[in-house]
Amino acid sequence: MSGAGGLAFALACVFAVNLLPAFGPPTWAVLVFFEVSGDLPVVPLVLGGALAAASGRLLLATTSRHLRGRFSPARRESLAAARAALTGDPRKTVGGLALFALSPVPSAQLFVAAGLLAVPLLPLTAAFFAGRLVSYSLYVGGATLAADRLGETFTGVFTSPLGIVVQVALLIGLLALVRVDWRRVVGEPAADERPGSATAATRAPAAGPDHARTSPSQDGAEDLDLDASPSATTSRSP
Repeated sequence: MSGAGGLAFALACVFAVNLLPAFGPPTWAVLVFFEVSGDLPVVPLVLGGALAAASGRLLLATTSRHLRGRFSPARRESLAAARAALTGDPRKTVGGLALFALSPVPSAQLFVAAGLLAVPLLPLTAAFFAGRLVSYSLYVGGATLAADRLGETFTGVFTSPLGIVVQVALLIGLLALVRVDWRRVVGEPAADERPGSATAATRAPAAGPDHARTSPSQDGAEDLDLDASPSATTSRSP
């Protein structure tokens, strides 16, 4: 398949592959396959492929963000604590962008985590697009050299022990992201444990009955009542 129709079909496949949350074939291998089998133009294939991959990952992360609405308030607070710990330092933010741009590990789980953490997605997607634009150019440019290994690449996603371990480890990491109480990990108190909260107010010790009855004004009133005894009143009368 060649021409505009072949290019559109190739980009649609790239977009669909990048919607998969796990165990998807590498996008560069999909692009190399279509370049070798369809003799598609390299520049539109690489540029469109990077754009389609970034769009698919952005949609995956956006869908993951909508899943936050199904979580309990406590779990959303936990994710907010994890986000603050990861993005509070500008150096960590730069490191996160570099991870999305240059990371050799599968990016699907990274985008799912970004969606769950509700971090800004456009900078991550832009970094991903820039990084993939470079890597896809290298892979598709050397397509004739990589064509002989395409079969191993596609099957390796499902049969390679290392590939399976990496995918499973990333899925476990996503589960830990949701299940771990990150407020305790980073030392942040829960909302109902913070000073001034309604729950914290109800936990404050109640004043004892003696303290409730005794106040400076009441003490003064009692002293006044003692001074105003019947004998004192009688002595003052003419």
